[in-house]
Amino acid sequence: MYLNAEKKKEIFEQYGKSNNDTGSVESQVALFSHRITHLNEHLKNNKKDHHTRRALLKLVGKRKKLLKYLQDYDIERYRSLIKALGLRK
Repeated sequence: MYLNAEKKKEIFEQYGKSNNDTGSVESQVALFSHRITHLNEHLKNNKKDHHTRRALLKLVGKRKKLLKYLQDYDIERYRSLIKALGLRK
C-alpha cells in the first residue's frame, strides 16, 4: 500500500503541529498533495482509468478549497505551506 500509518504519521509530524494533528489545514493539504502525486503517477501508466481520474480531480478540488480558506484566513501560513510543498511555482 502506498500510504500506510507510518507515512501518514510522518506527514503529520512534518506539516502539522504534532504527530496526532490530523485536522489542521496544513496537514490535510500535505496529505492531499501526497495522494495527488501518487494518483498522477498511477494515471501516467493507466491512461484509461477514469475512476481514478475522477478521484484525482475531487482531491485537487478539496486541496484548492483548503488553500483558498488558508489564504483568506492567514496569508503567512499559506505562503509558508506553499513554499514547503512546492506548489504554485
